[in-house]
Amino acid sequence: MLKDVPTPDATRGLAAAAVQARLKADGYNELPRPDKRTPLRIVLEVLREPMLMLLLGGGAIYFIFGEPRDAVILLAFAMMSVVITVVQESRTERVLEALRDLTSPRALVIRDGERSRIPGREVVTGDVLVLAEGDRVPADAVLTESHDLQGADHGQFSTIFGCNARNQSSSSEFDFKSARIWAARKEPVT
Repeated sequence: MLKDVPTPDATRGLAAAAVQARLKADGYNELPRPDKRTPLRIVLEVLREPMLMLLLGGGAIYFIFGEPRDAVILLAFAMMSVVITVVQESRTERVLEALRDLTSPRALVIRDGERSRIPGREVVTGDVLVLAEGDRVPADAVLTESHDLQGADHGQFSTIFGCNARNQSSSSEFDFKSARIWAARKEPVT
């Protein structure tokens, strides 16, 4: 899987130029986000709601067969409902975006020989991650060193590696993105 990726020196990590080149070539370490809904798109979605269609149809029937004054009142309340819904939906989308940013994992990486904490979306292939107990794994990685590593993935607790990965004949590959580390000291390479 990562056989074509050169493994950086674990004490130096990647150089800044290599990081920028990989970000440019591969993009950020994140899932694509859905298109942001515009207010016009929200209005069109609200207008397709059956209850609102019923209110608008009732207003039209009042115009044709009943009192125009009653029709205007009914349609005014229907339009107020549309405006309130659009405002609430727009606010909800902004709040959800802010929550997404707050809950995104941060990663401790070694770059140019120094440890620095970066957003998980900026982790690139070849980064040296430094994980400790309680950390959330920001990307798939190859373990280069571990000591009694235990973790949980989707609520399942398990011992991932019970020995030092350096004692094994080759690096251990394990898909543990988003896993929570319970106990360990390790330095995987993404």
